[in-house]
Amino acid sequence: MRQERAEGPSGGLLVPMAWMHAEYIADELLRGGDLMPPSTLEYRAGRGTLALTIFLSEGPLGAPGTGHRVAEWRHLTEYGPAWRAWVCERLDRMEARAFELGAGTEGGPRTPDLELASDTWRWLEETELLAPDLDAVVPPSRGGPRRPEQEGPQVWTPAWQLGLPLGHLAMHLC
Repeated sequence: MRQERAEGPSGGLLVPMAWMHAEYIADELLRGGDLMPPSTLEYRAGRGTLALTIFLSEGPLGAPGTGHRVAEWRHLTEYGPAWRAWVCERLDRMEARAFELGAGTEGGPRTPDLELASDTWRWLEETELLAPDLDAVVPPSRGGPRRPEQEGPQVWTPAWQLGLPLGHLAMHLC
């Protein structure tokens, strides 16, 4: 999707249409999955991982229900470490291409779409959320049923590691 220019006194402002479209589709998929309230950090992590997946995948964006695109996004979000490497490689490639083309000469080589995608990736990598430790083995309690405050072991996890399975599951539920 091309960027659009809104005319202003300084000659125009680039509007990050591709990123905004990717975020909109990600938001629609997560809301359709109805897994958690949109006000949570977990939801933000899911929206960020899905938006990055949609933005960085090649080809034209379609409506949220476009079957072959959703299947592609499901495939991309299946495995965490592979997804992380894919995102880093795609962002690096986009930044190199933007630099070669001299995009955004006023404020550097980055376009507003790429800037927002990079900011989202930085947030997903640097922000850690407290989540259940899915790798921990917890023996069954002998003292009766668990109380709600006994959730089991938890671990601080990068936001993308929590958002990725959330986004993947949301696509299956839509």
